[in-house]
Amino acid sequence: MVTENVIIIGSGPAGYTAAIYAARANLKPLLIEGEADQTVREELPGGQLMLTTDVENYPGFPDGVKGPELMDLMRRQAERFGTRIETAWVDRVDFASHPFRIWAGKREWVGASVIITTGASAKWLGLSSEAALRKSGYISACAVCDGALPHFRNKRLAVVGGGDSALEEAQYLTKFASKVMVVHRREALRASKIMQERALKNPKIEFRWNSEVAEVLDVEKKKVMGLRLKDTKTGKESVLECDGLFLAIGHEPATKSFKGQLALDEKGYVKVHDGTMTSVEGVFAGGDCVDHVYRQAVTAAGMGCMAAIDAERWLERR
Repeated sequence: MVTENVIIIGSGPAGYTAAIYAARANLKPLLIEGEADQTVREELPGGQLMLTTDVENYPGFPDGVKGPELMDLMRRQAERFGTRIETAWVDRVDFASHPFRIWAGKREWVGASVIITTGASAKWLGLSSEAALRKSGYISACAVCDGALPHFRNKRLAVVGGGDSALEEAQYLTKFASKVMVVHRREALRASKIMQERALKNPKIEFRWNSEVAEVLDVEKKKVMGLRLKDTKTGKESVLECDGLFLAIGHEPATKSFKGQLALDEKGYVKVHDGTMTSVEGVFAGGDCVDHVYRQAVTAAGMGCMAAIDAERWLERR
């Protein structure tokens, strides 16, 4: 079996950028992307941007760009320099010995180095109405990414969550929205005291306590018109009018295949040191499977670049 110089597991901005840099370094990288089967998994080839309508904050696109279009451009650029792309879900790896072994079902690859860019997926409510409207542009899991879009300006927006992330999203959205309603299923927030104080003092932020989203309105109109809320104590339902929905109930890194093979933190994110090196020498990682702070396409692309350069230098030293 041929040993690949570099195997990149995952696509998206981090994976494609790593592939571009590795290919230009004449490493002939192999990139293994995921399959487009949302009935089984949440992730898509191309990552979370495949579910994003307008991307207005990626450098080089002054008029904005559609998420899927941006990923297609990156993919084509990687292929132009000689990246080979396989479509499969990696379900098992062996990083205990070198060269490294990777499996997707019955298929197997061997690599002298590996770059992990499997990303992370936002946690969703799991409602059919939410799924139907997710590509409408009116539901988002990233206020920094989408909050400044024209259809959210001077509108009533809802944020679901009760932790620091939810309050950070709410605070950020007050720069653009006329009103931000934080929907929380309990009567007390989980966020830090300082974040709670800031949010409670902000005149643009309101709270809907002891409430969970039962339905996103309105699927027939193909845009968010409001939320049907259910009181978690009484079961009584009410309608909250809003023009956009932001989820801030956490993210889940796509790293289950690496449990027991790499050092992960308590939330499952890959631990790196000295740039992008993981706990296994010769295995590197970048993008949202590592970064749970910024979670931006441009930072993921930057980490993909770093991982490719780190892998190239490591291979040279060997």
